[in-house]
Amino acid sequence: MDLSKYFLYASSLTTAGVVVTMLAYYMFGRQAKANGGNINAMPVADDKTPILQLRLQAHERMIIFVDRINPANLLLRLHQPGIEISALQLLAVNEIKTEFQHNITQQLYVESATWNVIRKLKDDTIAMVNNAVKNLPADASGVELSKNVLHYMSEIEENPYELTIGLIKQDIHQLF
Repeated sequence: MDLSKYFLYASSLTTAGVVVTMLAYYMFGRQAKANGGNINAMPVADDKTPILQLRLQAHERMIIFVDRINPANLLLRLHQPGIEISALQLLAVNEIKTEFQHNITQQLYVESATWNVIRKLKDDTIAMVNNAVKNLPADASGVELSKNVLHYMSEIEENPYELTIGLIKQDIHQLF
């Protein structure tokens, strides 16, 4: 009698094993067919989805950064009635530096060449504000600083902020 219980137990284990094997083959066999017969190949999109999302978010943040440091937006946002030139200069430079520091980690997800352009644009914007102050009297108003910077921007043939946003968009399109 013990031998019959043993065979009954062994046959039920064998049946369960066959069922599990068939289920596994059915589930992974479809994946293997989709991957050209290679059962070890996993879908690539699932593995890279989180990094792709991070890269897209980084590009979005860089577009926002470039837009926020654009003098046309920056000076309008920071302007206060009666603000002195030195106060507006300090506010503008601090705002640019703060925005940049807030987004510094995004360089991990943006192409190196694009990051270098963004960093140079930040430095050039600070230099533009500082140079505009040099050409004005010390008692000038913040309005004069804004006019001076915006006049300089109007003389530039191609808007560097628009060009940088275009470069960021090109990077995004390369991801797809």
